[in-house]
Amino acid sequence: MLPSGEKFANLAEFRAILVLHPERFVTTLTEKLLTYALGRGVDFYDQPAVRAIVSDAARHDFRFSTLILGVVRSVPFQMRSAQS
Repeated sequence: MLPSGEKFANLAEFRAILVLHPERFVTTLTEKLLTYALGRGVDFYDQPAVRAIVSDAARHDFRFSTLILGVVRSVPFQMRSAQS
């Protein structure tokens, strides 16, 4: 069962649910990519960047390359500080 309450019994049903709401999956994936890229968790002040990346990805059929470029071009990634 998903947090939204949607139930599935197999992988095909799970995929069907994801296809119905691609923005949910892409938002979570974007947050995970940004977490990895930043080396820290995503916080509330990162959400405008996440929304912008997902919005841009939606205009490009949710292409993975669009997500990666969005993360690299995002303000949080551009403004991260180097760890010593």
